[in-house]
Amino acid sequence: MIRYIKGIKNAMCWFVALTVLLIWGTPVHARPSKCEGCHAKVTPGIVKDFNRGRMAKILTCKSCHGSAHTNAKDADKAKLPTIATCKRCHRKQVNQYMSGKHALGLLPITAFPGFSHIQPKAFIAGQKGCNGCHNLGVVNDEVKKKGLAGEYRSYYKYGMDCQNCHTRHAFSVEEARRPEACSSCHTGFDHAQWEMWYHSKHGAAYMTNPKAHRGPTCQDCHMPNGNHKVITAWGFLGLRLPEKDKEWLGYRVTILKALGVLDANGKPTKRLELVKAANMARLTPGAWEEVRAQEEKTCERCHSAAFAKENLKNADLMIKASDKLFAEAIEIIAGLYRDGIIKKKTNQATWPYPDLLNFYEVNTRVEEVLYEMFMDHRMKTFQAAFHMMPDYTTWYGYAKLKKDLVEIKELAAQMRKEAAKTQ
Repeated sequence: MIRYIKGIKNAMCWFVALTVLLIWGTPVHARPSKCEGCHAKVTPGIVKDFNRGRMAKILTCKSCHGSAHTNAKDADKAKLPTIATCKRCHRKQVNQYMSGKHALGLLPITAFPGFSHIQPKAFIAGQKGCNGCHNLGVVNDEVKKKGLAGEYRSYYKYGMDCQNCHTRHAFSVEEARRPEACSSCHTGFDHAQWEMWYHSKHGAAYMTNPKAHRGPTCQDCHMPNGNHKVITAWGFLGLRLPEKDKEWLGYRVTILKALGVLDANGKPTKRLELVKAANMARLTPGAWEEVRAQEEKTCERCHSAAFAKENLKNADLMIKASDKLFAEAIEIIAGLYRDGIIKKKTNQATWPYPDLLNFYEVNTRVEEVLYEMFMDHRMKTFQAAFHMMPDYTTWYGYAKLKKDLVEIKELAAQMRKEAAKTQ
């Protein structure tokens, strides 16, 4: 009888534990590990995070970090996981990720002419600046073959792809599905998508009742059905070739010259290879149309096809409106370069055009305004249009572009007047 009662108690304990696991999805303890005994004292937060995650049910520390590290004196022998580590169990997700834009996150850093070399080491190599977000990228074989990986010396050893969204050591799927998971990178100056979404009707509908999930999140639109590819029709730069709209094509050619992708005569430069490798622009009609069709299907899960097409089209036209102002500003500054009023800073193939990829490393106020026009106000104009946030499109974007153009015209006229005095 006593054995029978104990059996019932044991069965009940297992039933309760299983119920807790199914409801909360969180095991109470990881599989037994010698590592945990030490790290519970040294890094208790890591142990706590790992134990609250599902991986603790099937993995130990050695599964990702290897077995070479056994004591405090050989901590440097602990392996730091890479995306290959995750691929052992998550092959489908890794393959999707590697075909998308996040996997290319490090590559744009190499496009900047000497940019990473003149920044403080902590800013690039220490992950306190650009690489704080761009460390999620990887160096793939295509990049290596094309000789474009020369500046990857700045890859931060503690940076890691999957962990940017599934933060260590819990690696929570639930966390990565929350829009807040995207906010630490997609915010601020040149990509304020978090602010745009949060203050849009989509964001308001979601945030007022997250459990109801009425409004779409970042993941709903950019990762439909959990696809880790994460790619948009326009790409980060909002550029595509060829362009049927001849007027728009003219604006775009000017912008591509200033990006160093085309030379002063409109011929491709070596930098085009980098743009292709980083997938920063859509260079065939099919590349743009395929992703746009997917975007329309995603929108049609909540909206009519007519509504989706109309709103996406109007967002496209905000890129054109931005490009018109931006191209005019570029040509004004290109004139200052041609006339020797601004001395070229780099040996770019596109000279006498300004090199937009110098960013804020410029010598004149007029070039600084052009940089803000490119990376801040043009970006906000079209990004907010796609994120259904008209206030950002207007006051943080399009209105600022017009203000920039007025300032550039005034500065250029003043610089020409000063130059005439010295002749």
